[in-house]
Amino acid sequence: MKTLALLATLCTGALLLYGTKDFPAWGDPQSPANSYLSPKYIEHAVQETHVPNLVTAVLGDYRGYDTMFETVVIYCAGMAVVSVLRRNRSQ
Repeated sequence: MKTLALLATLCTGALLLYGTKDFPAWGDPQSPANSYLSPKYIEHAVQETHVPNLVTAVLGDYRGYDTMFETVVIYCAGMAVVSVLRRNRSQ
């Protein structure tokens, strides 16, 4: 059983590494994130959101639902770990 788990982990890791071949080069100024998205955020975030901090404007307004659901997932994972690892004092 451990061999099967190791094989599945290695195959998944190999597939994930293979998928990174399509990523743009690190710091590439012509990548889609640097060409289209970042300039829009930098130029319009303060006027559109009325938040003086650019990072807060992006995380709170543009990516609010994404950030909220990431927090919910982390909370649920933490509650699952606590419920699995807690001690039963009646025994």
